[in-house]
Amino acid sequence: MKPFRKWGMRSRIISLMTGAVVLVTAGALTDRWWLIAIGAWTLIAAGLLEMIYRP
Repeated sequence: MKPFRKWGMRSRIISLMTGAVVLVTAGALTDRWWLIAIGAWTLIAAGLLEMIYRP
């Protein structure tokens, strides 16, 4: 497995989106709003990276 800094930008965006889905799902299941908020901000960061670093 490559170190994180050698991954492509696409892999970073996918890992951010996956983390966002996990956080929002965990927050919805446990009724924790702070998990949902962190997941939403992670999804926003992934979306911004997708828009800025489009190949």
